[in-house]
Amino acid sequence: MTAIPAVRPTGAHRGRRAATRRSGPPEDAPRWERPALAAVLAVAAALYSWGIGHAALHPFYGAAIRSMAGGWRAFFFGGLDTNGSISIDKLPGAFWPDAVSVWLFGPHTWAAALPQVVEGVLTVWLLHRIVRAWAGPFAALIAALVLTLTPVTVVLNRATIPDTALTLLLVAAAGALQKAVRTERLLPLITCGIWIGLAFQAKMLQAWLVLPVFAVVYQVVAPGTPLKRALRFLLGGTVALAVSCFWVLIAWATPVADRPYLDGTSDNNPFALVFGYNGLSRFSSDSTAFGAVAGTANSRTTGNTGWNMLINDTVGPQVAWFLPLAVLAAVLGVVWRAGQPRTDMTRAGFLLWGGWLAVHAVVFSASNGNHAYYMAVIAPALAALAGGGLALFRSEYESAHDPEAEPEQEPEPEQEPEPWSPYVSAYESKPGPEDESEDESKHESGGRRHLALPAAIVLTVGWALVLDRPTGFVSWLLPIAVMLALCGVVGLWSRGPRTSPRMVSGALAAGITATLVVPAGWAVSSLDPLYAGASTAPIAGPVGNAYYAGVREHHAPRRIGLDRPSARDTALLDYLTTHRRGEKYLLATQTAYGAEPLLRAKSEPILVMGGFTGNTPFPTTQQLTGLVTAHQLRYALLTTQRPTTAATTWVKSHCTVIQPSAYGRRTGGSFTLYDCTTQG
Repeated sequence: MTAIPAVRPTGAHRGRRAATRRSGPPEDAPRWERPALAAVLAVAAALYSWGIGHAALHPFYGAAIRSMAGGWRAFFFGGLDTNGSISIDKLPGAFWPDAVSVWLFGPHTWAAALPQVVEGVLTVWLLHRIVRAWAGPFAALIAALVLTLTPVTVVLNRATIPDTALTLLLVAAAGALQKAVRTERLLPLITCGIWIGLAFQAKMLQAWLVLPVFAVVYQVVAPGTPLKRALRFLLGGTVALAVSCFWVLIAWATPVADRPYLDGTSDNNPFALVFGYNGLSRFSSDSTAFGAVAGTANSRTTGNTGWNMLINDTVGPQVAWFLPLAVLAAVLGVVWRAGQPRTDMTRAGFLLWGGWLAVHAVVFSASNGNHAYYMAVIAPALAALAGGGLALFRSEYESAHDPEAEPEQEPEPEQEPEPWSPYVSAYESKPGPEDESEDESKHESGGRRHLALPAAIVLTVGWALVLDRPTGFVSWLLPIAVMLALCGVVGLWSRGPRTSPRMVSGALAAGITATLVVPAGWAVSSLDPLYAGASTAPIAGPVGNAYYAGVREHHAPRRIGLDRPSARDTALLDYLTTHRRGEKYLLATQTAYGAEPLLRAKSEPILVMGGFTGNTPFPTTQQLTGLVTAHQLRYALLTTQRPTTAATTWVKSHCTVIQPSAYGRRTGGSFTLYDCTTQG
């Protein structure tokens, strides 16, 4: 496959780039690239790991992580307790690294959060590598910076939520697809399918949203006949389906007595868990679609939907700082490449990342509700488009300001480098004779394209003012951003024949820095727990219910952790352990709400009745009675904060209330402990 030339500078500047490109090996990378990338990765690691000992441990997932670290049954099936009586209401893949980390290092909060930090830094590094192969080192550095400083990325990588693993795996899939298109090799396409299948283990159907985009890009851009392209992508899709469904099929084939009951399902069917509870029920008015149990206010969020979902006052500051630039880059990147051959890699990149952004925006807008942190999955697309767009605009800018220079003498013989080399930029392709005339015609018809670079800087900084205006959160940074933008734009606009390259580079650096200042302020704010949202819904800045609750209560939301029980939980655990007489279960709880703090504090079998929502039909009254009769269960902890079920009604009518003073409490609050040994 021959590398497709992109819109490029002419003259001496272009000649230098062509000569540089032909030499090809890694040592020809710009001297600043490796130190710059190292600095970006260091910043990412610092932002994501600062105060990791008090990371935003999700109460429900945190309990499951500790339980999964205690045994193979709980580990593989995502058991909520060490015995694996009931699973979590998600596939367990995203939590396997967390459980392994806790198994290795012990039940510490930092151990549970460490894999998220690693996944976040790996995503930045991988995106840099992918964008570099597509658009060069300049674009790659911008993309890495934008992703690193996206507020929702920072706050999510400091939590224990599946979206971090999902994002990493989908970025890896995009890189494999890009390599498959470049090389016309089958193995990268198979690898792409494997990454998507693994992403399915992290967030189920959401991992498949990129498949239509990948299919279009491969069918439109990849070399070969249409039939060959279709058959190859069908094979890659089959691999993605097989890897996606491997856990579901194993769970389906395993006898129900040998695995946990699957939370979120009315029939203990893994397909209902994936396609019902975590699928159709989130997009239809029927919350029990395809075997799902009905959701509750605790399991189903509302809001953040509709056409303006990405730019509302809560979601916008999390992820949308480069949205206008990304849209502009995607549109111009496709339009400006309209005359190129079908296999043009430059256009393919804009189609890939633009399609990624568009599909997720449409699906999120149409759902019944979204947490703001769901938008973390579009951050790589926004970052790649920002980097690729600025690189394209810079190329046009340089071309317009050096149109008359003659190319430098090029060494012979000429040899085209391998198109898959990660050190070849699509914007630095070697021009041929036919491209010279093409460049001339483009400069005649598109002479104003050089304005795109300063316009993009102005647009992005102006948009930052709009997003920050409702809260004025980092208003002290706005003058800095505006001044840097003015310096950058004026420097670029006033460039003349005698302007030194160093001055132009300084102006460009000032302009790009201006676009990053305000989102960086929001991102860094999440290091303060007051501006990091709730552990169940991490978001940055002075937005969201957790922030307003913290303001009312005059303190940041309290962080929970592994192996850090409260005095009340310790007293209850001591009472239950002291009075245990060989029962299999320490106690039964009404939903996961009462079990979570006990499971985070101590690895014990706890029978979680009703699962996360309280509506999951497990255990049945007959099963509960059998456990009590067989002396496998003695105590039950009920709460007024969750719905009443047949099992809880049986407990109330057959078991004896234990006074709170017996286990060191003045009052039970919303909880009541029952002793079922005297049941009739």
